[in-house]
Amino acid sequence: MTIYLASDHAGFALKENIKEHLLSLGYVVEDGGAFEENPQDDYPDFIIPTARKVLEHPGSRGIVLGGSGQGEAMAANKVKGVRAAVYYGGDLEIVRLARAHNNATVLSLGARFVSSKEAMEAVQLFLEEPFERGRHEQRIEKMER
Repeated sequence: MTIYLASDHAGFALKENIKEHLLSLGYVVEDGGAFEENPQDDYPDFIIPTARKVLEHPGSRGIVLGGSGQGEAMAANKVKGVRAAVYYGGDLEIVRLARAHNNATVLSLGARFVSSKEAMEAVQLFLEEPFERGRHEQRIEKMER
């Protein structure tokens, strides 16, 4: 499975940690930027192309990061067919449900709200949790229409 990563300056350091972790686990990782911690960057410049890559490569997943993760999820969700869910700490059940019930293809992390440990746990769950299909498929089909 290829994992596409992207962040703005606020998520840069955590993105780098996640990338290193995923590579150590044997995942194929493509980094869509940011490539430096520049407070003048704009997250849509990195997030939208990354979301498009996820859509272009079925079976891949995306992980995007920013200060809150909210804007990044909104940007990713502008790409028709992408389903981005936000996690900014707390109960990991939200990540599980985003995959199991909504077949989320992108996880958006709020780097100012999660520890590195929480982020790694959320990423691992996001990558391993299967989509349950069944009654959830019709809901996704409705969203796609």
